[in-house]
Amino acid sequence: MEYYGTLGPSCQDSKLLSALFREGMTGVRLNLSHMGLEGCAEWLEHLRQAAREITIQPQLLIDLQGPELRIGALDMPVMLQEGESLLLGEGGVPVPELLSHALIPGSELLLDDGIIRLRTVCCTGNTITCTVLRGGVLRSRKSIAVPGMQLHPPTLTSSDYQNLKLAKQCGVTGVMLPFVRGPEDLRTLRQALRAVGAPEIQVFAKLENRAGLARLSELLPYADQIVIARGDLGNDMPLWELPAAQKEAAVACRKENKSFMVVTQLLHSMHHAAVPTRAEVLDIFNAVLDGASSLMLTGETAVGQYPVEAMRYLVQTAEQALVYLEREKGEKA
Repeated sequence: MEYYGTLGPSCQDSKLLSALFREGMTGVRLNLSHMGLEGCAEWLEHLRQAAREITIQPQLLIDLQGPELRIGALDMPVMLQEGESLLLGEGGVPVPELLSHALIPGSELLLDDGIIRLRTVCCTGNTITCTVLRGGVLRSRKSIAVPGMQLHPPTLTSSDYQNLKLAKQCGVTGVMLPFVRGPEDLRTLRQALRAVGAPEIQVFAKLENRAGLARLSELLPYADQIVIARGDLGNDMPLWELPAAQKEAAVACRKENKSFMVVTQLLHSMHHAAVPTRAEVLDIFNAVLDGASSLMLTGETAVGQYPVEAMRYLVQTAEQALVYLEREKGEKA
């Protein structure tokens, strides 16, 4: 079983990373939606220092931008109130240009993993006028989802290609591709890895929309591991449909003996609480029972107040699930 944390301000120094490794963390994720590998040199050096101290060789995953849609940089966070108007695109919050050509009046948008909800009123040129249906604080580089709409951004961005060139020398062991839509996305990534002389780096295909979920069987031959990424996957369907989607993906992976990871909000309450909810530890336990070979914390370690405690609960709960599975196997034998 692999246990991943996400590098971020809350766990960037070597002492904290050492503590996370002592709790059982086996690898880390770098989210490159907000930065490039070039800008992570200090964090990576701290990671290497911690690994030397604990005498381990951790997995290092980079999470590319890929075909994920995000807002651009903001001068400062924007507070959005229900009922007010918001401009996206030219003259407003920067967004990918393809949105202005795809949206129609009545289209809904989910920002920041669905925390903020908008409805399109009109599109004029490259400006989109929206009404805020569910408000919140909007910050730079947050995700955009358009439920039910198929958009076609390129598989890899120019910054993705630049990060892939640096991946091998930075010690990257795996690349996570967001919003995989079909096997052609994974073939594009593998071709890019071969082109930079790093074909040995593993490919992690993230299931984050219905398109990828529907073509899961086609993805399996091209991915080293499937990632059930419940944040954006839960934006692309009613949340009450998400548990069944996760279960079905797990069944498909088990059937083909394909490793899979479960990620997003495993211990969400531990952003601000030293102890998780009972529902969260049950969620982790069930993910292991369903066959997950990897579990990952995101904001809990990157920006949470209790990164070490969160890793302890993740590892200890999963290990108890493994003990339970062994006991069940022994009783059946």
